[in-house]
Amino acid sequence: MEGSSIDFLQLLNSDLSFKILSNLDDPADVVRVASVSHTWRQFVIASGFSKSLCLRLFPETSSAIKAIEENNVIESLGFNTTGSVDVEKLKKNHRVYAFLASGLAPSLTTDCIVEAISASSTDHFPEENIRHNLEPREIVDGMLSYWSSMGESNPEMHETLTFKLVSKLCFITEINIQPSQGYFHEPLVPKFDSILWFLIYSDDSYILFYPDHFEDDFPIYSARAVRFRMGHVREPQQERFLLGDYKAGRRSIEDHVVWTYTSEKFSMVQENRLKKFKLPEPVLAIGGLLQIELFGGVQLAWDDLYYLCVSYVQVVGRPLTNEFVADLINNSGKCVLNYKRKGAIGNDSDASEDDLAVLGFSCVFTDLVLSHNMSEYHF
Repeated sequence: MEGSSIDFLQLLNSDLSFKILSNLDDPADVVRVASVSHTWRQFVIASGFSKSLCLRLFPETSSAIKAIEENNVIESLGFNTTGSVDVEKLKKNHRVYAFLASGLAPSLTTDCIVEAISASSTDHFPEENIRHNLEPREIVDGMLSYWSSMGESNPEMHETLTFKLVSKLCFITEINIQPSQGYFHEPLVPKFDSILWFLIYSDDSYILFYPDHFEDDFPIYSARAVRFRMGHVREPQQERFLLGDYKAGRRSIEDHVVWTYTSEKFSMVQENRLKKFKLPEPVLAIGGLLQIELFGGVQLAWDDLYYLCVSYVQVVGRPLTNEFVADLINNSGKCVLNYKRKGAIGNDSDASEDDLAVLGFSCVFTDLVLSHNMSEYHF
């Protein structure tokens, strides 16, 4: 639209143009508008459409990025008021937010865990191992599905469950835990001679069980409190081997992990239901590891030991889409975000070269705790 063509941005005032373009709801459209002409590109960048659209589509990113690097070059977060630097930061914001908005899943998902890695202890392995925490059903193939710690005489016990997230870059908003009711830590005799055991039919098999109206007789082996940590392995190049060694086993991986985020402690109610723990603000989890810390035993079992038992763990968040991949940079706690195929913006195979040019670089995100006010940081 340059040269002899009519450019409506020159015909309309900037306020009206801003209102019109503010109605765009696809990151690909913002990128394409910026590729129409030099004038349009300047207007889109100066108006911050990519950033505002990203924050509108993904509100959790408002607490997101304290520092961004590009092309593996660390840029200072210091204040600089020179015009040229401000323009470069606007250009960078345009590229970064277009990239991020294109890479995140369009909606929150409840299946952000891809596999169980390890538990700090397991009472009976593999019958009570951490892999059962990925199954929402309490009975699977005729067997109770749960993880149980080893028994402890000290009520101030501390256990951990470590999981692998579906993506190395993921915004986590909520973590939900269902403790187990202690049918399995009670002696296998009826409480009264007149009470009979029942065979319950489930999943084409039978399981020995008490009658439903005696369910309250069984205690909940829940922790007093819970805390969440997120992080990455110390040596990313060794991740595949480390996770293979510790996957769903008894061993701890603490010596091989850097935790970059630790939540506050949340109290747990002693109830046999899914307990939802909403984080104070969405957390940008970089590195793909989540650990649940369980503090304090409440219920003594028949052997006078404390146990912690969990049936199901669910993580709610927004991971990367399949078209994008995040790779850790050494042990820096940063990841490089790249798209894996052309046309990743908007999943459009006919994306223009200008569209792809926006994604033709690596965005590097730090794993620092994020601020509500994104504008206070200078990218």
